[in-house]
Amino acid sequence: MSSVKKLGLFEGYGVEIEYMIVDQDTLEVKPISDEVLKAEAGMLTSDVERDTMAWSNELVLHVLELKTNGPADSLTDLAHQFHTEVQRVNTLLLPFKAMLLPSGAHPFMDPPTQTVLWPHDASEIYEAYNRIFNCQGHGWSNLQSTHVNLPFGTDEEFGRLHAAIRLVLPLIPALSAASPLLDGELTGYLDARLEVYRTNQQKIPLIAGEVVPEAVFSQKDYETEIFEPMFQAIAPFDPEGELQDEFLNSRGAIARFSRGAIEIRIIDNQECPLADIAIVAFVSEVLKKLVAEQWSTYADQQQADTSRLATVFRSSLKNGFETIIEDADYLRLLGMAVERAYLQQVWQYLWQEIREENSLTAEIRHAIETILEQGNLSQRILKVLGENPSLEQIKGVYRQLAKCLAYNKLFTP
Repeated sequence: MSSVKKLGLFEGYGVEIEYMIVDQDTLEVKPISDEVLKAEAGMLTSDVERDTMAWSNELVLHVLELKTNGPADSLTDLAHQFHTEVQRVNTLLLPFKAMLLPSGAHPFMDPPTQTVLWPHDASEIYEAYNRIFNCQGHGWSNLQSTHVNLPFGTDEEFGRLHAAIRLVLPLIPALSAASPLLDGELTGYLDARLEVYRTNQQKIPLIAGEVVPEAVFSQKDYETEIFEPMFQAIAPFDPEGELQDEFLNSRGAIARFSRGAIEIRIIDNQECPLADIAIVAFVSEVLKKLVAEQWSTYADQQQADTSRLATVFRSSLKNGFETIIEDADYLRLLGMAVERAYLQQVWQYLWQEIREENSLTAEIRHAIETILEQGNLSQRILKVLGENPSLEQIKGVYRQLAKCLAYNKLFTP
């Protein structure tokens, strides 16, 4: 998000969606994102601007990021704008017999043999990551997410937004889990992407913390309690200081003070932009209610214990909507006067609270209701695959997901 114009709470939305590039026939990953960017720009580049939208490279060469070109005023038309970009990329991929594939992780990629890092400009940052962490693993080279940047205009607004986001983060995987497979096998997790993401930097645990960020509510405290310890921890491995920047932070939501935004990073890429934007819209409306203190005060929200929130988050990666929250204090912060609840009940309650908001189009409402009724994308994939799917069965389902992406339709088995 641009730092030129300082936006206040919910005055803009910066959305980024990562996609895999795969062979049309075999669905094997195809490391040609540089060719796509070159084909669109007419020269080798890492970024392409297309009016209100933009494209850019990622760590690995088989992933392309599509994003808003700066903050969008609203989410209303973003699903269609992203779909237009998907169509354009797929057209450019035709000569390579390739296409974009959605979901949070490639179901049968072999990272040790198929990882190709971005070799062009800014590659020194990727090389530093690779040197320290070895990026040839699922937690680095096989994970696609949807990021949303939400702005804040003052330190007070940062604190209020950060408090609200901490409460919502543990709930999100139940809605957005879209990565049940790795290495051609069921993982036992609905959100395997986040499980490997959560542990991919254990060499320096301070980088990701508990994924749910610590209870800090000012820039000064954030720098003292999160940035400084993290930079000190990585310094022996990063003598050139290439990674000692705010982007090093790998929590599930990270403060981007340079942009005046908090970036939420734990939404799995869905089967189509409509599903992605529906989840972003749902989460954003819930955050608005929390920031407005509709269900609980800012002072009470600040007291939420990080480890207790992280316990719910970790459980949700495996169990999704079936995760049980047995923390009455947490539920009361969300407006629920009960002792325990399944995550599905929490989301259904939140949906009743925000479903009539004007920012939600009929299309987005229908998408949200489909997810609440039929399950997150992982659950819908598993309904088709059963307990012991063959590689051909897996490919069959993911070909359907590629069609969902091409036509901007939800996957409904």
